[in-house]
Parts: sequence; structure tokens; C-alpha cells
Amino acid sequence: MVKHSTEYLCQACGYKTPKWMGKCPSCNGWDTFTKEEKVERKGSSGSKREISSILPLSELPEISSHLISTKIPEFDRVLGGGFTKNSTILLSGDPGIGKSTLLLQVISLLSNEKRICLYATGEESPEQIKIRSERLKLDCGRLLVASETIVERIIAIMEEVKPEVLVIDSIQTIYTEELDSAFGGINQIRESAARLIEKAKENNVCIFFVGHVTKDGQIAGPMTLEHMVDTVIYFEGDSKSQYRILRAIKNRFGPTDEVGIFEMSERGLIEVSNPSRIFLSDTVEKTPGSIALACIEGTRPFLVEVQALCAKTNYGVPSRICTGVDRTRIMLLVAILEKKLGLNLSDQDIYVNITGGLKINERASDLPIACAIVSSFLNKTMSRKSFLFGELGLTGEIRGSRHPLKRITEGAKLGFERCFIPLENLKNLNNRDTKLEIIGVKSVDEILDKIF
Repeated sequence: MVKHSTEYLCQACGYKTPKWMGKCPSCNGWDTFTKEEKVERKGSSGSKREISSILPLSELPEISSHLISTKIPEFDRVLGGGFTKNSTILLSGDPGIGKSTLLLQVISLLSNEKRICLYATGEESPEQIKIRSERLKLDCGRLLVASETIVERIIAIMEEVKPEVLVIDSIQTIYTEELDSAFGGINQIRESAARLIEKAKENNVCIFFVGHVTKDGQIAGPMTLEHMVDTVIYFEGDSKSQYRILRAIKNRFGPTDEVGIFEMSERGLIEVSNPSRIFLSDTVEKTPGSIALACIEGTRPFLVEVQALCAKTNYGVPSRICTGVDRTRIMLLVAILEKKLGLNLSDQDIYVNITGGLKINERASDLPIACAIVSSFLNKTMSRKSFLFGELGLTGEIRGSRHPLKRITEGAKLGFERCFIPLENLKNLNNRDTKLEIIGVKSVDEILDKIF
């Protein structure tokens, strides 16, 4: 028995209230509440199920032994080695960034292994799916396609064909006929996803949900959708750019600090095996304000180019505009440079950019960013074929970073000749087999003396 009642939900954060409110007390959004139908189940068939068997964890099979590869190593890296049969994965990103393209590539490879794969589309017709597969030159002869938006019908198709992998493109277009609210609303998305996830767990089906994002980059619909699935993956980067970055922000079966890097081409998304080649340019060693940074994403080291530009401001308050790094961190580094090096940056507009559309969050980027700002301000280039990494403390000390040997080895492979690292890492660096000149720096005062 299903009982219906009315409630108001915030379209931005999912906050519930029995009456309409102008401002959401949770996210402070204005005019975000919409009237939704509340569903309460009483005496449903779920209460008549048999009690599941109770086993100690030691008798359960290893999850890693049941991981299924997507046949795309960069995607497997982000997933933690692959996916399990009864997992649910949410893939989200801006329109046109490559969500449907990537999943079509994945299930075409899986279907060729004689796995039953079903593509349920609510946005495109089966003919459009076929045209896309032909354009990407994919072998999708065994792939099953259903153009359906009603969740009850999708579940009926699942019970008929018994797929191993199901793609829902997209979850915002799926709705249930038991609710009177329009599809795309919070209640419809949550209820439809809950029913599909329940059916997937019962039948050992892996479901890939395609999710849209709002203009501020959040998944459209309730944030509770992220809590319902096992893995949440975001596509980063500009949809008009050539490169795409895949990052997991939640993963019950693997790490969340790995990234997958792809290049969009006429044949779809192609893996980038050497990211350092795309994030570095020849201007690193020629132009003031351009510095090479050795960073770590998950277990993978690669070098990226950090660019900074200092220009005299025409206004009372200087600008601090950043792309790929935290603006608050940049303001902190500027304060350290002013205090410890005596640089007058209070009348300078400062712009910082990480090339290639990558977002850097680790503290090891502090030293390269600070050096890029100093380089642009003094109009001096850094010594040839050099790169650096290290965290800056508030007192001006340069603190050690994790995995220094991996960063140094990656720089040596790319032909760099010199590396500036925290003195703390240099003291603990053992068993290094590289001809790279390694220079340790202890404080920010040594930037002008050693690096420039």
C-alpha cells in the first residue's frame, strides 16, 4: 500500500519542510522550494521477503576477485580496478563533455565479451545511438538499446533480458507513474533511483547513471542521490577543450584520489598514457611567470605548468583571479611573500592558472605557485630545465611533501636537469638512481638566492 502526502523540497539541497518557505534554512537559497508528493509505503512486498542469511565477514568472498574491467585502463584506475556486478555508479559532468560517449565505449567493449548490456536512453532515440556508434566506429552489434523513461517499464525490461550492465541516460529523465509530480524533480529522481538500485542489488546488475550538473557544478537533483550510489564520478574540464579529466569524489570499492585523463577525438575518448606531455609546454623555461610543478594525483606522478601574471592594478583593491587552484590559498601565499621577501604586491593584480584544465589541491604546489608569482613580478625566468615542489608554512618554512622520489623520477624521464625540493625530503631521500641535480630549500628566503 502506498500512501501519498504533500511536502516542499529545496531543489538545491533537498531540504524538506511541510510548508512553503521563501528562503531555504539549509543552503540559504531563495525561491528554491517546489511542491512535491511524499511517498510512504506501508505493508509493501519488501516486508514479506525472506530474512537474508547471516555470515561472518571471513566467509564472504573477496570483492577484488570479482572486479570486472571496463577494458579502458584510465576508467578502471578511477573506479579502483573495475566494477562489481551489483554496484551503482553515477557519472556526472557538463553537457557535451563526453559522459554518454564514454559509457557507450565501455558497454560496446563489454558486449563484445558476450556480456548482456542494456542501454536505456530517455534523451536519444535508438537510431541516434546507432549513428553515434557508427561515427565512433564502435562494434555495438550485441548491445541492447531501449528508449524508455518510465522506471516500471525499465524494470520489466531488466527482468526480461537479465542484463549484467545497465546504463541509464540520464537519471533526470526517468520517472515513476505512481507519483504525480513532473519528472526531473527531487522526488521523482530519488524514487526512480531507489527502485533501480534495489532491483540491481537483487539481480547482481551494475548500473551506470548519467547525471546532469547545474550551473554551479553540482549534480542536478537531490544531494541524497550521491549517498544512494556506490561511486560518484565527475568529468572535469571545459567541454570545448580537447582534454577531459575523470575524478571520483566517492568510491566504496576504491580510492578517491585517482584521476583518469582522456583526449576527445573523432573516435571518442582516447586515454592519455603520459599526462605530463599535455600539461607542459615549451614556454616553461623561456617565459617569466611559468614554472613546472611535480604533482601527485593518487599514485600517479606528473608535471604540470603553473602560470602567474602580475600587473599593476587600476583600482583600489587588487584582483586575485585563479584557475585550477584555491583562491584563498593564493592570497595566503601572497601574504607570505610580502612578509618574508619584502615584495610589494598590494598594488598588483595577480592571475594564476594551471594549464590543461587540471585542478590542483595538494599543498606541494605552494612553492611552484609562489615562485611563479615572484618570477612574473620580478620579470625573471627560472633556471633552465628545472622543476620544484613543496609546501609553504605561515612562518616561511618549506615543508616536506609525500612521494618525493616518484616526482623526481618523473621529472628525470621528461629530460629535466634540476629539481628544487624541501630540505626535509632531501635528507630522507635514499636509493635514488637519477642524474638529476637535486637542491634542497629550507625557507622562502632562499627563493631569490637559489631558485632565481
